[in-house]
Amino acid sequence: LSVIIPDDEKGYELDLFCVPKHYEEDLDRVIIPHGLIMDRTERLARDIVRDMGGHHIVALCVLKGGYKFFADLLDYIKALNQNCDKSVPLTVDFIRLKSYCNDQSTNRVKVIGGDELSTLTGKNVLIVEDIVETGRTMETLLSLLSECNPKMVKVVSLLVKRTPRSSGYRPDYMGFEVPDWFLVGYALDYNEYFRDLSHICILNEKAKVKYKL
Repeated sequence: LSVIIPDDEKGYELDLFCVPKHYEEDLDRVIIPHGLIMDRTERLARDIVRDMGGHHIVALCVLKGGYKFFADLLDYIKALNQNCDKSVPLTVDFIRLKSYCNDQSTNRVKVIGGDELSTLTGKNVLIVEDIVETGRTMETLLSLLSECNPKMVKVVSLLVKRTPRSSGYRPDYMGFEVPDWFLVGYALDYNEYFRDLSHICILNEKAKVKYKL
């Protein structure tokens, strides 16, 4: 299950929300306001605790984009641990996957920190990702993980993009299904910019040129 953002979604005007002044000329509109992200993340945390409660989980954050979603998701899981009969013992680990250059996926996935995946042997792993686009990046990580023989692997992604380039891969838990737009904000970047934007927004064409490497 996920919240589906339709292709004809108009979003919200920028001046309805607090947007950093240095980005006002770079964005078309707000698509997912920060409050909605947080509400959906809270529900994902509840679903994860329901399904994985009682198991020791290694939460594996996919950097850099996933860090904000990762931190907020774990905060909600921690709150549930403190207030529910069923709780999830959690430890954390990090990996970085590099598959982007400007706004096109390069078809090459560079894994940074992959040699540390051997520590996940026999563990229950929850991979936390910001966005699944073609699915190939996640399939690469899952293939690497399988060589280390974890006990169980689940994937949660805040966003899943509808794109003809998709391999068909779908994560176990999804926050929002979004159209094939280039989105920034809430730690989603464009060449390292826009991670300091709270809402998820559509990047305009002028900004792609402005921030191009």
